[in-house]
Amino acid sequence: MVREWNSNQLIDGFISRQVVQRGLDERTAKAYRLDLEHLHEWLSLDFPVQKDKWEGKIEAYLEYLSSEKKRLPSTLYRKQKVFNYYLSYLSAQGIIGKTRPLKSHYIKKASQKEALLTKKEIDAFFQAINREYINLDSDFRKRVCMRDQVMMGLLFYHGIEISELLRLQVKDYDRKTAILTIKKKNGKDYPVYLFSKTLQGQMIRWLDDHEYFEWGAGYDEWMFLSKLGKPLSMKMITNIFDKYRKLAGIKKEVTPKDLKSSMKRYAEELMMEWCG
Repeated sequence: MVREWNSNQLIDGFISRQVVQRGLDERTAKAYRLDLEHLHEWLSLDFPVQKDKWEGKIEAYLEYLSSEKKRLPSTLYRKQKVFNYYLSYLSAQGIIGKTRPLKSHYIKKASQKEALLTKKEIDAFFQAINREYINLDSDFRKRVCMRDQVMMGLLFYHGIEISELLRLQVKDYDRKTAILTIKKKNGKDYPVYLFSKTLQGQMIRWLDDHEYFEWGAGYDEWMFLSKLGKPLSMKMITNIFDKYRKLAGIKKEVTPKDLKSSMKRYAEELMMEWCG
């Protein structure tokens, strides 16, 4: 019976199963917990919720966040995703019956574009990286910043997928032709010409400094390495993006899906300018 559970028990169980056992980081656990605590505050007057009422109650809460609190579509999208995970967990534990995906009518299609970064915002994003590089007084930190400049340039200028970026090796870039060979998941390769002379120069400087990140741990052939000489992860890339987004004063909460769309759109706009 639901009545045997309280909200703290439900949240603790979910965090343990969905975050801890899956090896997700502490930041994710904190975000999930906060989302669920706010949800249960909303549900407090009607708790315990009847088994077949959870979806409707959560949808009403999301509608409230959309219409009354004016939360961004990206925020609503993230919360909806967490709540769907939560419902699946509750169903698996027998706390509620078979569940259905939450409806998303509260996310207005017309307003979803607001979650994408504009060209002006992305230009400010790169200006923030450039300022960071100029103001750094440590050679090693400058090398880290140069790495970030190259990665963000590849992602935004050329619309390369983050997963493709993470598979790059030093040998994939030809300095003479400025062509980068991208490996797709299906095993096929495709060439990308770095049309930006600035990005070409940054790539050369990064590759020249690559040895400072090689720690003999068996990853020296990977193009982009962490400070500890290991390959970067998807999470590290998004954290790097968030760092410079905040330095640029961009307050939008950008989901991975929004970020991917923003990169693609910016790359298309740059290519049209370059070809024009």
